[in-house]
Amino acid sequence: MTLLSPQDWQQQGQYFKYKNHQVFYRTAGVGEPLVLIHGFPTSSWDWYKVWDKLAQNYHVIAFDMTGFGFSDKPRSYEYSIHDQADLFEALARHLAIKQCHLLVHDYGNTVAQEILARHDESKNHGFPKINSVCFLNGGLFPEMHRALLVQKILKSPFGIFLTYLNSKNTLRKSFEKLYGPAGIEAAEIDGYWQIICHQNGHRLLHKLIHYISDRRRHRARWVGALQQTHVPLRLIDGPEDPVSGRHLAEYYLEMIPNPDVVLIEGAGHYPQTEAPEAVLKHYFEFRDMHV
Repeated sequence: MTLLSPQDWQQQGQYFKYKNHQVFYRTAGVGEPLVLIHGFPTSSWDWYKVWDKLAQNYHVIAFDMTGFGFSDKPRSYEYSIHDQADLFEALARHLAIKQCHLLVHDYGNTVAQEILARHDESKNHGFPKINSVCFLNGGLFPEMHRALLVQKILKSPFGIFLTYLNSKNTLRKSFEKLYGPAGIEAAEIDGYWQIICHQNGHRLLHKLIHYISDRRRHRARWVGALQQTHVPLRLIDGPEDPVSGRHLAEYYLEMIPNPDVVLIEGAGHYPQTEAPEAVLKHYFEFRDMHV
């Protein structure tokens, strides 16, 4: 598959204002709205390998959360999962989205859990109706999240100092641990690093990483949302992921009523880029089950 450059991805998008900051988003296709929510520390570009085929079936919307990708990355800002869920609501209003499906990954999983909690509390009054949620690898249960050493340091009081040591090479080493045995292409690392560095975002990671603390603090609410919702859920998991791989999928099977879990053997933390055809197959199957 030909790599779509970050520049091309950005040129095909647009911006809207949220809290006086510019937020990048892209849309394509027609049909039911499908909102894609990316992970840490990357961006909506994560979806480039599945974008075109999803857009053949749905009205696809992807956005860069505040502090990520091509959106603004303010230095003095209270970054939180709740604020990113507020951003989702603002984008839904901006695009007049009354109902949608979610396909989410990593940090985006936690944002989706907060969205699910709000959805079920609101009884759909004034909140977009969430018709389904499909999760890719991510820390759905804080007790099962096995953070990399670099993540632990970033979250510590020394995290700000680590940001000054960030480089494309350190990013590559982290991603090589996260990916399955096929590894990651050099061009993808180039793209990830370029986008992370937009507006000096590589100096901001110590602030963004505190979503890990958010997960622990709000575990009852966010795990409860998974256990209590009537919205159809599926987990598509790359089991080679040391952070949220097979162990996460097995725990999900124990913790969630009527669990729907699919493993993509050989894939790691980024199944949408490591095994895009398999992700599409299992996602379309999921949607066909809940027409």
